[in-house]
Amino acid sequence: MTPLVLALPKGRILKEALPLLAAVGIEPEPALFDEDSRALRFATNRPDLSIIRVRSFDVGTFVAFGAAHLGIVGNDVIAEFAYSELYSPVDLGIGRCRLSVAEPVGTPPVGQESHVRVATKYPHLTQAHYAAQGIQAECVKLNGAMELAPLLGLAPRIVDLVSTGRTLKDNGLVEREIILEVTSRLVVNRAAFKTLPSVVGLVDAFRALAAPARAA
Repeated sequence: MTPLVLALPKGRILKEALPLLAAVGIEPEPALFDEDSRALRFATNRPDLSIIRVRSFDVGTFVAFGAAHLGIVGNDVIAEFAYSELYSPVDLGIGRCRLSVAEPVGTPPVGQESHVRVATKYPHLTQAHYAAQGIQAECVKLNGAMELAPLLGLAPRIVDLVSTGRTLKDNGLVEREIILEVTSRLVVNRAAFKTLPSVVGLVDAFRALAAPARAA
């Protein structure tokens, strides 16, 4: 049997995914829950399955290129990278948030401008959003501390994930537009899905788990 690798993101989504893993019969080794651990690969109760813990933006890359067979990641990452080898069969309904445009309180809305500067780690989604309005977006790529960009004059607007909006408020920013509603999805390498029955079995298990939630 081919050993399988499941890629999971660090942080909040990992915690929300654990009950789903348990429900489909996957029990990771305790070290996975140790935030101080430097380990990146972990065993499970299934001898044919191990877990890697990586940054959320890297989950799609590991799966698309076949280094991992399956993963859990937000549809924001799926849309940003648009890997052709990434199959997203199940919406798990966890990690709910939104990808939004935010700017300092009192900033006038975009009017007749043909060009805007935006700080974001989502350049492709940001450019597509503004292109649909006939506006060229110059994206300043940041990987964190996005809220500082308008405050320090780097860019007047940001595009970032928003959950409660508290971080925006604490930094004098207001949510202006929602680009994408985000939930976490089960993603699968297309070649693995076509050739490995064990991958199909896991997809079916997650799909059956998500079905009652959709019905509700």
